[in-house]
Amino acid sequence: MNAGVLQAKFACMGVRLRVSDASVADMLRPDQPLTLDVKSDAEGEFFDIRLASSVELAVVDVRRREQHLLLQARAERDRHYYLCGHDEMHWFVAAIPERVGALTNVFSAMEALKPAEVLEAQRQQGIKGKDRQRRKNAAYVRQGEWFFLPMPKLHVPNKKVLYDEPLSRGVGSKPHICEFLYRKGGETVYVCDEFPQGLATSDYVDLLRSKPRAKNWNWRRMQRNAAAYAKGKVSHPDHKTIHLYGWYTVLMNTEGEAQAMRHVVFLD
Repeated sequence: MNAGVLQAKFACMGVRLRVSDASVADMLRPDQPLTLDVKSDAEGEFFDIRLASSVELAVVDVRRREQHLLLQARAERDRHYYLCGHDEMHWFVAAIPERVGALTNVFSAMEALKPAEVLEAQRQQGIKGKDRQRRKNAAYVRQGEWFFLPMPKLHVPNKKVLYDEPLSRGVGSKPHICEFLYRKGGETVYVCDEFPQGLATSDYVDLLRSKPRAKNWNWRRMQRNAAAYAKGKVSHPDHKTIHLYGWYTVLMNTEGEAQAMRHVVFLD
């Protein structure tokens, strides 16, 4: 599909698209034949795609009213899907896990981004049709990439509750702030600006032994891969604040499982 046709498809859902050849620097990375980003200029936000000549792009489905589009990228034997769309205040792009196989429409891509626990909760609550696309239904509340499932029987000791705690999917993302949060299990890591992904306890101790001045790097002890439960207000600059009345388990969408996520530059 040529650039003009692609731009027309994106225009159908109300946004501009810029397509260009991958830079020399990109071409030096064999695992990066394609990059997708959401940028902005004086005219507002737009999608920016850079790709090598070996990559073929095709729009599989466009939902004009919902402002969502399913994009397919093919290079040799590889085939990846990306959901591009508008969520509340901004445009976004999310890679779909390859394990789901071929996709034919936007709705199937949205379902593929839901964790197994969310899909099961939908089934148990009998959520069907367009209700599955809502940000709030009987099964869950969604804010951006985070899903919150009600846990009415969960009891959390007061001394275990964290206040104004961030939820972050990684470096470069703007955290969602939870008024009350409870973490259970996981691995203890030490985080600072120099090590935003965190260091395991043994690595942290070794670092301080070899570099004593590192003690002054504003470390914060956190739990990695811990189960998280939220309550109260959850806020984010790009999303409407939600209010959770009772404890909810916190789950992130499945885009982190996608190999194609390495092509996505955008982080909200």
